[in-house]
Amino acid sequence: MDETESVLERLVYDGVPGALVQRSGRLWGPDAAPEAARRLGWLRLPETSRDLLGPLAERVRAARAGGLTRIVLAGMGGSALAAEVAARASGATPADLIVLDTSDPHALRTALDEPHSTMLVVASKSGATVETDAHLRVFEEAFRGLGIDPAARILVITDPGSPLDGRYDTVHGDPETVGRFSALSAFGLVPSALAGADPKALLDEASALAGTLHLPYDNPALALGAALGASALSGRDKLVLADHGSGMPGLPDWIAQLVAASTGKDGKGLLPVVVENVDAPGFAPADDLRRVVLGGRPDEPGPAREAGLSVSGPLGAQFLLWECAVAVAGRVIGINPFDQPGVDEAKANTAALLRAAEGTAPTVIPSVPALVDDAVEVYGREELLQGAGSLNDVLDVLLDTVPDRGYLAVLAYLDRRLDASAATLRPLLAERGDRVRRSPVPVTFDWGPRYLHSTGQYYKGGPENGAFLLVTAGSDTDVAIPGRPYSLAELQLAQSFGDLRALRARGRPTVRLHLKDRTDGLNQLIKALT
Repeated sequence: MDETESVLERLVYDGVPGALVQRSGRLWGPDAAPEAARRLGWLRLPETSRDLLGPLAERVRAARAGGLTRIVLAGMGGSALAAEVAARASGATPADLIVLDTSDPHALRTALDEPHSTMLVVASKSGATVETDAHLRVFEEAFRGLGIDPAARILVITDPGSPLDGRYDTVHGDPETVGRFSALSAFGLVPSALAGADPKALLDEASALAGTLHLPYDNPALALGAALGASALSGRDKLVLADHGSGMPGLPDWIAQLVAASTGKDGKGLLPVVVENVDAPGFAPADDLRRVVLGGRPDEPGPAREAGLSVSGPLGAQFLLWECAVAVAGRVIGINPFDQPGVDEAKANTAALLRAAEGTAPTVIPSVPALVDDAVEVYGREELLQGAGSLNDVLDVLLDTVPDRGYLAVLAYLDRRLDASAATLRPLLAERGDRVRRSPVPVTFDWGPRYLHSTGQYYKGGPENGAFLLVTAGSDTDVAIPGRPYSLAELQLAQSFGDLRALRARGRPTVRLHLKDRTDGLNQLIKALT
C-alpha cells in the first residue's frame, strides 16, 4: 500500500468524510476546534448561496440597463481571484472585469478610465482592507468630480456588521467562511455574474460534487486531500501546478493561494509552484515535487500522463473539490487550515510603517544600495552579497543561497498588466538555477501586495528553506488617497518594506531589486537571465 492509500484508509477509519459533512471543528485537533467550528460555512454554500440568485439577477439587469458594462472589482486575496477565474472561464475579458488587487498606482489609473460605463464592486470581509479602502476613496472622489452619485455606481460585498456594511448597496458574505474558501459565496459569485458568468451553473456543479463528500470511497475530495497530505508527510512538499487545457484561466493561481495560506504554518505546509505549462522549467520530476495537471487526462501521452495526478471537472466542482481537499490535507499535516497568522502580521507591519511619520508621508527602511547596475539598484545584507559585482552575480548568489530542497520566491511589486513581462522571471530563474546548481530550484512568482493576503502566509509560516527576490520600481505616476496622509505609491512601498522586514526577521536570504525605470529595469533584468 503506497503512502496515499495508507492516508486515505486512515481518514476513512477515523470517520473524516462524515465529520466533515457535519461540519465538526474537532477534525483539526482541540486547539483549532473553536475557530474551525466557526469557519466551515463554505461547506453549505452550494445550497445557501442560491438565496443570492434572484436578487443578483436583478442587479445584473439593472447594471446592463444603466449601461454599466465595465466592472471594476476592488478586493484582495482568494475571493477576488475566484471571481476573476469564474468570469474568465465564462468568456469575460480583462476589459469586462478589471480586478484591482494591488496598490500600484498605474493599475488604478487604468481602472479609472471610462468612468461613465464603470460599476465598482468593493469586496472586503473585514470592511477595513487597506488597499480596498484606498480604492473606494479614490473612486468616490472621481465619481463625484464627474457629477455621478457614488451610490448609483458602487456595490459592497462584506460581512454583516463590518465598517462597510450598509454604506452603499450591500450584499452580505457568509461570516463563517474565510476569504480563501469563499469562491461560492457572494464574494465569488456577485462580481463574476456582473461580468457575465452564470452563478447558478457554478452552484449546480458544486452541488453535484457535494453529494459525494460523505462517501468513504468514490470521494474525489477525500482522495485529493489524502494525496496532498501524504505528499507533505513524505517530503514532497512542493505542489507544482500546470494548466493543460482546463479552459479556466487563473485557476492555478486560485488553488495556489488556497493551498499556501491554509497549510503554510508551524514550519509545515505545501508550497504551490504555478508553472506556465507542462513543458515549462520546473515541471520536470524531482524528489520533493508533487506534480498536478489541471485539465489533462491521465491517458494522454507526455508530461500530462507522467505527472501522475490529473484534476479536471467543471469550475464550480473544482472550487468545492479543492476547498475540501485542502481542509482534509490540513488534518493530515497537523495544522489548522483556517487561521492566517502570517497574513495578519503583514497587515500589521504595513500599518506600523504608515503610522511611523504620525500624519505625514510614511517613512520606509533607510538603506543605501549595495550595487547599482544601470537601471537596477540592488539592496541586500552585506554578508549575502559579498563579492557580487554585477546584476548577474547577484542572481547567481541568491540562487546559490537556496538550501537543498528549498525554493526561491520572486515577489514583484509591479502592475501585472503594465509590467506583465515580469512573470517571465519565474521560468528564466528556474532555468538559470538548473545551470548554476547541482539540483534544480523550484521558483515561485507572486504579484505584490496580492500575495500578502494569501501565499505570504506560507513564506513566513512554512518551512524555513526559502530565499526571496523582491522587485520594486519607481513610478512615473501616483494617486493621492483622499483622507489619507499617504499616496498609493507610498502605500505600495510600505507594503514591500513591511514584508521585507518580516522575512529578514526570520533570517530568510532576501534581495530587493529596485527598478529606477520600470521598462528599462525589467528589460535589463530579463536580458541578464537570457
